[in-house]
Amino acid sequence: MKDFSKELSFKTSRSSGAGGQNVNKVETAVTVLWLVDESEFFNEYQKGLIRGKLKNRINADGYMFLTVSESRTQLMNKNKAIEKIIDLVDKALIVPKKRLATKPSKGQKQKRLDTKKKISEKKDNRKFKF
Repeated sequence: MKDFSKELSFKTSRSSGAGGQNVNKVETAVTVLWLVDESEFFNEYQKGLIRGKLKNRINADGYMFLTVSESRTQLMNKNKAIEKIIDLVDKALIVPKKRLATKPSKGQKQKRLDTKKKISEKKDNRKFKF
């Protein structure tokens, strides 16, 4: 988990929704901006992973942005925004392991066939025979 919070820039705005006077006069919503391509904390491969997995959050200028307006205070929203953007980038850097195709063993095949045979015999026994 790399802390690249020094590269982040912030913008404030008024939060939307209900809240009365506080919402109308105080800029508590925080938008965090990060220029992915100019980051010194990540190499080109990691930047490519980030660009690929978070392409919906990156605009045409190369800025990744995230807006938080959960709290009533600007400071708490700023801290939450930093946590969220770091968490998003950490999750984007995870490369899933490739699945190796395997074949069922002889024992598994035999067990499946035996089970099929038992079920078939059980159903066959239900029939009335002359």
